[in-house]
Amino acid sequence: LGDWFIYLSIVVLISGVVGITALEFGQTVASPLVRLPFLVAGGLLLVLAADAALRVWRSAWAWLPVDRGRGLFRFVWTGVLTLIWLATAAGLLFLLGA
Repeated sequence: LGDWFIYLSIVVLISGVVGITALEFGQTVASPLVRLPFLVAGGLLLVLAADAALRVWRSAWAWLPVDRGRGLFRFVWTGVLTLIWLATAAGLLFLLGA
């Protein structure tokens, strides 16, 4: 996903803005105007977060022998990305069940 990361992130951002704006204007979660952008954004975010977590995890191990502090900091970021992935998966499960 290296070359496509930014472009896919832009799609996630725009989809999220459309979905949140629809909610702010009074649409319900069951509305297709809310569901479709959130499903697109959530699905892409799952893929992007998993890819990013894997890359950061690998770089953390590469940094440990060189600079332990940087390596440990990257492990923290791996945890953050994992939490993002879990929150997105939970949100998609909620959206599919609603």
